Amino acid sequence: MKEILLDIVKGALIGVANVIPGVSGGTIAVSTGVYEKMINAISNIRKEFKQSIKTLWPILVGIVIGIIGLAFIITYLLENFPVPTTACFIGLVLGGVPVLYNKVKDEQLKFTHIIAFLITIALIIIPSVIASNTPAVTSIDFNIINILILVLLGIISAAAMVVPGVSGSMILMMLGYYNLIINTIKETISSAIHFEMEPLLLGIKIMIPFAIGVLIGIIVISKIISYILKKWPNASVWGILGLVTASPFAIIVKLGFVVVSPEIIIASIITFIIGYLISSKLGEK
Repeated sequence: MKEILLDIVKGALIGVANVIPGVSGGTIAVSTGVYEKMINAISNIRKEFKQSIKTLWPILVGIVIGIIGLAFIITYLLENFPVPTTACFIGLVLGGVPVLYNKVKDEQLKFTHIIAFLITIALIIIPSVIASNTPAVTSIDFNIINILILVLLGIISAAAMVVPGVSGSMILMMLGYYNLIINTIKETISSAIHFEMEPLLLGIKIMIPFAIGVLIGIIVISKIISYILKKWPNASVWGILGLVTASPFAIIVKLGFVVVSPEIIIASIITFIIGYLISSKLGEK
């Protein structure tokens, strides 16, 4: 029971991370120590269906809680306390680095490991810069072309969710569709709560093709990553280390320039430490 509750908490952190631009759900999964078993369960779901569902359901429940419930809270915190909230997420990201590094610290460092580390750093920095200059799409007509676009967006953002260090929200922002998707999620939930059928049905029409794309992306990319982790385990870990250590750059770019007071600096240091400790402790467990 304790392990199930821990996985739900980890899933909630992953869910929240997937909503926040610059923060990677995959990175949080790595930092909290749930990434490899999640990937293996998804990639083997047809062969070991019962065991995969047993592994995945607490994480998925947590992800749903994180996206639907905590996302509203985190959005409020980002709007009103951006620097301390951002510092907490950076702590959550970096808290998993020591546990991750322990996997390869006793192995001989090779040239391929360095290349994997540097390439994945570039994969974080370049999209982060592009995303900061992309105009936003705020509405979409419901036709066959846009349905296919929504499915493709789901596949791309799901791939980014599964790959540590790559933010699905950041990719959506880079493509200009972040505001459309996040606002649709919020409006659909609000419409369901208030029984407003017209906006609810519109939201569902947008979210269904997107959700189908997410499901396809998660299954396909998980199989690819599972193969890479088994085929080149040490190079994979160094690549993930590059993604994780570069993630704070993407988070800070999204934050932009802000004026901070001594009180905000102190609060940010505290929230960073809290995030770091939560991530490192969950990763150890």
